[in-house]
Amino acid sequence: MLSHRVDRGVLVLTVQEDPGIGGRAELTSGITAFVRAYQPAPVLVVIEEPAATPATASAVLRAHRHCDELGVLMSVATHSAPVRRLLEANACSGGTRLVVHPCIDTAVGSAYQAAA
Repeated sequence: MLSHRVDRGVLVLTVQEDPGIGGRAELTSGITAFVRAYQPAPVLVVIEEPAATPATASAVLRAHRHCDELGVLMSVATHSAPVRRLLEANACSGGTRLVVHPCIDTAVGSAYQAAA
């Protein structure tokens, strides 16, 4: 469901499948475990097409709140316009803004630049 790699100092987590309503907590826990292990590296969550669902968006938003508490920069990349809109509309506005990109390469470059 979740894979990881490091690209130019950015932790890139890829969500490959829909966790469903029952799997949101597990996905959130998986993301936050990687964030803790690699902090203070910025994090990019890539949501692949099969995972582009409201359940995934919910888990990512929960993880974003956790990243904000830790002071870790988090962004998201997905080709799905509906999921991008959902993430942007529901992101917490009290802390670090969640940046949502349509393109993975641009997202990695932006996260790298922001952390530099």
